[in-house]
Amino acid sequence: MQTFHRIIFRDSRQLGLLDDESIDLVVTSPPYPMIEMWDDLFTALNPDIGQYLERGDYRKAFESMHRILDEVWAELYRVMKAGALACINIGDATRSVGDRFQLFANHSRIQGKCMEMGFDVLPSILWRKPTNAPNKFMGSGMLPAGAYVTLEHEYILILRKGGKKIFRSPGEKRRRRESAYFWEERNSWFSDIWDFKGTGQEMNERDPRQRSAAYPFLLPFRLINMYSLIGDTVLDPFLGTATTILAAMACGRNSVGCEIDPAFAGHIKRRIEQEAAGLSRYNLQRIKEHLEFVREHTRTKSALKYVNIHFGFPVKTGQEKELKLPIVKSVEEVEENLFKATYLDYGSIKELDINGIGTGIQLCLPGSS
Repeated sequence: MQTFHRIIFRDSRQLGLLDDESIDLVVTSPPYPMIEMWDDLFTALNPDIGQYLERGDYRKAFESMHRILDEVWAELYRVMKAGALACINIGDATRSVGDRFQLFANHSRIQGKCMEMGFDVLPSILWRKPTNAPNKFMGSGMLPAGAYVTLEHEYILILRKGGKKIFRSPGEKRRRRESAYFWEERNSWFSDIWDFKGTGQEMNERDPRQRSAAYPFLLPFRLINMYSLIGDTVLDPFLGTATTILAAMACGRNSVGCEIDPAFAGHIKRRIEQEAAGLSRYNLQRIKEHLEFVREHTRTKSALKYVNIHFGFPVKTGQEKELKLPIVKSVEEVEENLFKATYLDYGSIKELDINGIGTGIQLCLPGSS
């Protein structure tokens, strides 16, 4: 098994290199309008925005920033297959305009515009990002009524192009079964509240920014497993530090990443080189957690009656019997900005050792002695 991962350095409002209806899933996080670190980027794309900000006309600045993003959402609608999903991580912004503090609701602006474009808006995920700050209040402290609550969450908007995807061919149905997730993962992943900390991607002096806002690996890793099949193609139109591409590699999906700033090329390649060898640990961790679930279920309730045909361990439901977890063997750059990931062959594996993540257990696969 192999997957391919292409990096394109261009403005994601112009995805002409991608064919109509060629993308199975979008996972991305755009620049957040009205967050100060993105002011220069938006102004470079539309100089009027800088003038609006300078004179304090933040409502026009907010709308003008979103009109830039609207062009990206229109391109996504074009390249997505019928029934494909787009998962957009976005946070609302807070900003003081003179002596008036206010919130700019990025999530609702995007949802409303995408609905106009024809997307179906599905229930969102609220990603709670607790801060480490000891003071949980802001504004006037203990005195009413000038304080305001801290903003400790972001949204993962879920948008679908058209109706529910239908899997017609035998090959699609087989890939769907192989792309199943564990029963206990379903119960956790499909909650509308996710609770884990965000991350900041540190850059070195050769890179274009000293810091880049980046979501943690777990976020795209979950979404890709939830909403696509092994072998599908995932698009991130705001690639940044390539977290989505790395997650797609780990999940056994192909991917395309679009980044407007070519100065990111060096950092992206170094990150892929540094992290490729460790990508297998994410699915190995899933195996470890599943085995712990099996032990606890057997101890407190009953033995599980189904067995996964690839790994030989018990599973809760019949839908998990053909579940596969791609294990990355190697990643190489096969041409400029195109990477190939190769995976272990289930048929040739004699034993999968997951001691490296501390289980003390070896899984006997088909063909084991």
